Amino acid sequence: MNTTLHISSPRFGGTFVAKIEQVSGQKLLACYQCGKCSAGCPMAAHMDVLPNRIIRMAQLGMEKQLLATRAIWICVSCMTCNSRCPKDIRIAEVIEALRQTVLGTVNRDDQLKIQALSPEAIGALPPIALISALRKQTS
Repeated sequence: MNTTLHISSPRFGGTFVAKIEQVSGQKLLACYQCGKCSAGCPMAAHMDVLPNRIIRMAQLGMEKQLLATRAIWICVSCMTCNSRCPKDIRIAEVIEALRQTVLGTVNRDDQLKIQALSPEAIGALPPIALISALRKQTS
């Protein structure tokens, strides 16, 4: 799903950037938007916002819009983006920091409950999504 992302923010960075950098341990402003993270992401076709756009939205302090994306939940933490980044930004950690931010501020009940899925639904999911869901339940 390719959607147009209109970036508009009166301030670059700010407290949101500082918060995500502190939680993730990454320097968001080091990203120069080469797109290698998005090009290698096995889940990119399923994301509403690509990994490099996630970083850009975070850089611009677009907290509300970013935390409402489906992409931060679709990421399966395979770490491909991390290995492809020429600036050594661990993007998967940034996405995890975004998840933690949402989970710390909002009541959510949107976890994938694998045991409740039908065999047909399991067959339709990408295998890496199942692995990630199980990993998140055990960590």
